[in-house]
Formats: sequence, structure tokens, C-alpha cells
Amino acid sequence: MNLSAYPHLLKPLDLGPVAIKNRVMMGSMHTGLEEAPDGFSRLTAYFAERARGQAGLLVTGGIAPNRAGRVTEGSAMLSNDSEMARHIPITTVVHEHDAKIVLQILHAGRYAFHKALVAPSAIQAPINIFKPRALRGEEIPALVGDFVRCARLAQQAGYDGVEVMGSEGYLINQFVAKRTNRRDDLWGGDFKRRIRFPVQIVSGIRGALGRDFLIIYRLSLIDLVPGGSTWPQVVALARAVTDAGADAINTGIGWHETRIPTIAAVVPRAAFTVLTAELRAAVNVPVIASNRINTPDVAEAVLSAGQADMVSLARPLLADPRFVAKAAQGRRDEINTCIACNQACLDHIFEGKVATCLVNPMACRETELALKPAEKSKNIAVVGAGPAGLAVAVSAARRGHRVTLYEAEDQIGGQLIIARNVPGKAEFNETLRYFQRQLALTGVKVFLGRTIQARELLAGGFAEVVLATGVVPRRVSVSGADLPHVFSYEQVLRCKVTVGRRVAIIGAGGIGFDTALFLCQGLRPAGDERRAFFLQWGIDPQVLCEGGLSDDGGSWPASIRQVYLLQRKGGKLGASLGKTTGWIHRLILKKMRVEMMGRVQYEKIDAQGLHIRHKGKARLLAVDNVVICAGQEPRRELYDALAKQGVHVHLIGGAEKAVELDAQRAIDQGMRLALRL
Repeated sequence: MNLSAYPHLLKPLDLGPVAIKNRVMMGSMHTGLEEAPDGFSRLTAYFAERARGQAGLLVTGGIAPNRAGRVTEGSAMLSNDSEMARHIPITTVVHEHDAKIVLQILHAGRYAFHKALVAPSAIQAPINIFKPRALRGEEIPALVGDFVRCARLAQQAGYDGVEVMGSEGYLINQFVAKRTNRRDDLWGGDFKRRIRFPVQIVSGIRGALGRDFLIIYRLSLIDLVPGGSTWPQVVALARAVTDAGADAINTGIGWHETRIPTIAAVVPRAAFTVLTAELRAAVNVPVIASNRINTPDVAEAVLSAGQADMVSLARPLLADPRFVAKAAQGRRDEINTCIACNQACLDHIFEGKVATCLVNPMACRETELALKPAEKSKNIAVVGAGPAGLAVAVSAARRGHRVTLYEAEDQIGGQLIIARNVPGKAEFNETLRYFQRQLALTGVKVFLGRTIQARELLAGGFAEVVLATGVVPRRVSVSGADLPHVFSYEQVLRCKVTVGRRVAIIGAGGIGFDTALFLCQGLRPAGDERRAFFLQWGIDPQVLCEGGLSDDGGSWPASIRQVYLLQRKGGKLGASLGKTTGWIHRLILKKMRVEMMGRVQYEKIDAQGLHIRHKGKARLLAVDNVVICAGQEPRRELYDALAKQGVHVHLIGGAEKAVELDAQRAIDQGMRLALRL
């Protein structure tokens, strides 16, 4: 290992019962494999890949200690020997790669999405359709026993320890916060009684399993909900659970019901490590930092500044299971960086699908997808260097094919070049850096600024031609749409036109929302992103108020433009946005005072602005510019000429299907095609 670049990140850590070879924890992520058919064999391959990639400590997805604690009716739990036996292959393979692994015990409490849910008090969560039953006093000691039994079974399965999930608004957090604990018995009332439940769990596990079993407590550093804990209470709980036997504190940020982003791309990198640093100074056990630590440089900075003893990288190890190994080998530019989009990980889980990763379709598909050497090396042309074209070119070259990539523009990226200018999507720069490096490593011949013709492809001797030529913005049949002050979203997001102070956007899909965000905020200059984020979202980093919510509720700068966001259809604007991030975009636009309208009829565009009919009334939007975000059309001019000549030609990405630009589908489709070539 090359310790010079990341000496703190790669330094071993003594966690008491176990020694960890570096400071990287793979944080807990529920993948959906826990419940899938043959899921545990797939989980074994999934964890093996990350252990092989040199992560020092791995944490499983949340496993319930009993039936009521399951997140859904069919979610995984660990309560008997037969359930325990399924875990043994996982721990075995992780240990074979000199890594450690702990099982996270998670009781969902009022977040459970089934009718048998229980909680400290019968208070329904705003994100759940089910109302919990309040636990009876005599049930709680037995529930503590369920946690202990789960930990004992984990030990028998070969786990090095457990992580007790006391964060993110799940059951233990519900006991701690007066927001959700209205009891007046031994388990509620004042703060000391409210924390009795987590303290009893930790002390019960320690007493039953001895000193040689690792106990990590996942602590909510800042609840970000009304009625949450204050900082003195956070510290008091941390000290109480460590006194009870916890070996380390892992930090969680926010409850699932909070209306403040905590892990999405709009959150600055390592935004919450200021809190981790404060906690580290207050306790005598190692403290683990989490949330938006997605590069080895950021992780090293957090550790070298003394803000944490270890870093939790969850989604970054979905994006690249070899993250640690590449960092250690001086190959940082080869790391496939998590862009915090939530699109294929959290969104999939909340839709009942198995998780994966937008930038790494092989995540959670380790037994299904493998870039094996091709039986015969072929000469392959790829036209278009957007996400689909890049994915197929790199993947095919890795398999041993000879790949030539043609791109009409003078840089790779396609629609990613547009996306990276949208506020909150700058992480796409990392994706472009990754693909640029992979093209060089795999020997793909790249021709930029080259609009290739069908006759050239026919004369090139290519066995296969892949058209990843992308899309063109769809035109609208509105009178005046061809006037010079009417722009496409592409012109705007590429900064090719000057946009006035008043703008109407036709189309409120993903591109419409991105364009609105860009027009409201522009290309933001570099500055103190963390401070601006805290101010805008009303976060009190000192956690003086309950839950860490500032009294003013946040202070957003005024939009630099007056923006109208319009759509023809009814229903909620942005309905197609990501399940776990759409609310963020809608809320930002609301705070920026964008006027959003559905069921709009477009009458005409003229020098006065955009004439519409809304709610039965004619209205003139006196705007300087109209921006068309009404979808896209596939660009596939080359297809017919090639197909007629018998060429094996493939359409992928936007060229195959332009509905709602989708980088996840494009990259997945490109890689899967490469496996078939």
C-alpha cells in the first residue's frame, strides 16, 4: 500500500475487540437483496467484492430483531438458528479478505410499513400510512431481550460485532426524542428515562456477549425535526451508551421524515463533520463520520483534521467497490465516484426494487454481470460519447474488443456536460473524469469534433456499430415558438444564450426543473458551501435548539430571475422526479418563489411574452424569454443507412428511447450491450 497520499485513511484502527486495517467503514445500506430470491448468495458476492476492494470494516443492511421491527412485512430479521445460518457464508468470505464485518440491528418502530408496527407512543409518522401501537411497559424488557438475542445469533454467524441502529428516526431514536416519546413510565418522561431503552440494549448485549464482541452505536448527531435532541442531550446519550459498553460511535444525520436534505447531492461534501468533531472531543471512544464523504481526498481531510477516527462510506462503495484499493495504489483518478443522485440506490429501495448504482450498474448484480473476456475480439465503432456511448465503449474495450469512439463535440459527456451546470449536479464532473481516464486505460481510440458519416462507418471494416447519438430537444407547436427570444433548454444550460430577468419555462419534467434551478441560481461562484447550506436550510450546527433547527427556519437568497414553470397536464409538477430527491427540488423552487402551474394551455408567444390560458382565464406572462423543455427526440440519422447495408447496428441511450433523459438507463444499457457484443 502507498501510505504517502492518504496516511490517515490507510492507518490501522484499534476498536477494542477488533483491529481494523484502515479507517474505512462501508456504512449500512439496505440493498433489497436481503429479501430477494437467492438474495443471500448474491449478498455474499456483494460483500466479497467490497472486502476484496480493501474496505476495513463492513456493515450489513438493517436486520430486524423481531417481526414487529421489520421495515416491511417481508424484510429480513435475525431471530432463530435457520435465519442465522444464511449469514455464515457472508462472514466467511469477508474474513477471507482480511476485513471485518458487523451486523446492523434495526427496529423500524413507527417507520415500519406494516400493520403490526409498534412505537414508544401511538404517534403516526408523517411518512407512513400506518399508525403504531404503543408498547406496553412489560413488553419493553422483552424487546431489549430480542436485541440481545439478535446480537448473539450474529456472533454465532461469525460477525465481529453489531451496530445498534439508534439514528435516522427508527425505534431507538423514537424512544430518545420527546417528539415521539410521550410516555410517563420508566421508559419515558424526562431525558434520563427516555434514553433508558438504548442504554439497556447496549448493556444487555455487552453483558451477554462479553468484551470480545464489537458494539458500535449509531447515534443521531442532529435530528433535524422539531422535538428532537439538543447537543447536551446528544453528548449525554453518547457517554451513556459508551459507559454501557459501546466500543465506538457511528454518526447519523437527520430523521427520514426531515424536510432537510442530508445525503443528496445538494448537501456539500462532509457537511456534518463539524458535529462529529465536537462529539469526538466529548467522548473517549472512536467516532465515525458519515454523509457525503465520497472521495479519498475528502476522507483524508476529515481524518487529518481530527474530525473523526474513521469514515463511513456507504454509497461510494456501491459506486466503486475498489475505492480503498485504488486510493492505496495511487490510482485516485480511476475511482468511480458516487454522485449522490439517490436514483438507483435509495429510489430503488423505496420502490421495492433491488438497489444498484447509476454510475456502476454491477452493484448488487455481481452474480449476474461480469466483464469476461470476449471469445473473439471485434472491431467496434461507437458513435456518441454521452453516458451510453462511454459505458459501452469502455466496457467493450475491457472485454478485449477494439473500440473506436466518435464524438461530434470537442469533449466527451453528451448530456452530462449539460447536467453538471445544474445546481446540485456538479458531481457529474467526477463521472466525466472517471470515463476520460477509463478511455485512456482501455485503449479506446477517441475522435472528438468528428461528425462521422455512414459511408465512413461502412468503409471502416467494423463488425458492430453502436449508435449512442443521443437526443435533440423537442420543438413545440405554439405560435411564435421560432422567435429569437425562445430558447431550448440545451442553449440555456450550455450557457450559449443570454437569458433575461423574466423567464417562462414550457415543460415541468426533469429537464424543466433542472432549467428552473439553473435560472434561479445561475453558475454559483465558489464560497463557503457548508455555511450557505446551513443558512438556507435552517440548520443550527451548534444544536442549541431541539433537533438542531434554527429559529428562522432558513434564509434563502432571492432568485436572480422571476421564473414561471408550466406544464400542460394536471397533477403535481415534477411527478417524474426521483422518489427521494424530487421533494428537494420542488421545495427549493418554492423557496426561490418560482410560480408553478399545471393544466396550462399555450396560446402564443410574441414580443409581449407568453400568452396562456390557466384555470379558464387568459393570462399574459410578460417575460423576456421562453425556454422550451418539452422533452426530446432521438437522434438516429445514421441508423437506416447502416441497417440497409446489413451492418450489425445497435441503438442505445437517448437514441433508442428519448423519454425523460435517464443517465442510469443509458449507462446500464451500454454496459449490458457490451456484455453481448
